[in-house]
Amino acid sequence: MNKMLKCALLLFVVASAGVAQDRGFGLGVILGEPTGLSAKYWTSSDNAIDAGMAWSFRKAGFFHIHADYLWHFPLHAETSERFTFYTGVGGRLGAVSHEALVGVRVVGGFAFWPKNTPLDIFVEIAPVIDLAPATELSANGGIGIRFFFR
Repeated sequence: MNKMLKCALLLFVVASAGVAQDRGFGLGVILGEPTGLSAKYWTSSDNAIDAGMAWSFRKAGFFHIHADYLWHFPLHAETSERFTFYTGVGGRLGAVSHEALVGVRVVGGFAFWPKNTPLDIFVEIAPVIDLAPATELSANGGIGIRFFFR
């Protein structure tokens, strides 16, 4: 890596230190069913909108997009790190074999915010009811990490 790139990377990391994970915009990945990109935007100190674009390993060629409105319930522990439960509701669109899916998600999860970092580490599960083209019950879930920008 050249010196200019190293300096830019160091400046980016230093400038991001201390960023709170309960405001702003975060971008990262989620590994599970499905696996892909994860984003989160805080609308207040307790509420956020999350979104994902991902691919399934269970159904070949299945592409999934979701968005949820979240409510957070911080846990008050005797640690310097922060922990929170969250729940929310949203929708999903999917496509597999030239067939579109439309569904409703109810999500619940647990997030860990390491002290003095711009990271959000989370685990979540979301039962899904697909409404079209047929009614079908399934579930999404995974573990992920997001980096929050100033």
